Amino acid sequence: MIDFTDKVILITGGGSGLGRAAALAIAKQGAKLVLVDMNKEALEESKTEILEAAQNAAVELVEANVTNEEEVQKYVQFTVDTFGKIDGFFNNAGIEGKQNLTEDYGSDEFQKVISVNLNGVFYGMKYVLKVMKKQGYGSIVNTASVGGIRGVGNQSGYAASKHGVVGLTRNSGIEYGQYGISINAIAPGAIMTPMVEGSLKQMAGDNWEAAGQEFVSVNPMKRFGKPEEVGNLVAFLLSDSSRFINATVVNIDGGQSYKY
Repeated sequence: MIDFTDKVILITGGGSGLGRAAALAIAKQGAKLVLVDMNKEALEESKTEILEAAQNAAVELVEANVTNEEEVQKYVQFTVDTFGKIDGFFNNAGIEGKQNLTEDYGSDEFQKVISVNLNGVFYGMKYVLKVMKKQGYGSIVNTASVGGIRGVGNQSGYAASKHGVVGLTRNSGIEYGQYGISINAIAPGAIMTPMVEGSLKQMAGDNWEAAGQEFVSVNPMKRFGKPEEVGNLVAFLLSDSSRFINATVVNIDGGQSYKY
């Protein structure tokens, strides 16, 4: 059984989706949590849900924008000031952006998606790695995507940013393994989160649920993944049970990315 007793876990994008799911899974195993998000109300909802599932959980909330390097530095310092260390970091905050062909993809939109999904991940790693290197241990899980390991179409900003996350993960895993730090990424496929629901609504409007069923019809498992399934994977990768897994991207997509 995975045990996070007395472990301090920092999670960005903790107000919803995969961040909230991972926080729930980890809190149930005794972790102390710091959740970061731009949406204060969503953070409070996450905290309420966590405390309902794990009444004695220690949960701190930080409202911050991951695209702002100074705010990233502050949420990392807050975690150290509050709990004295960072055992694990789920570097998860991200957006999809608007869908369009590359030639029609807005330059401002491209920069926005890169700023959140890639710069935000880099800033988080930059400041958390300083802490973990000094500690001599730690685990980082970055959120990539199946869109970071193959093309998906109509998502230039998203694909570019998530491929960048994969590169950062592999490069930094090679650099920091010698310091007792493991750095991995997850590559979720179609997981039914608010972001995926929003993507379906972009494509199909009011018919998004039917479009969703058609979308997963080609998946070997014929369904969407569940946020809690991803949360459990993140918990494992942040735990002591996965110490020798490093610089690796773990797909969680029902097998679809391997299908011809």
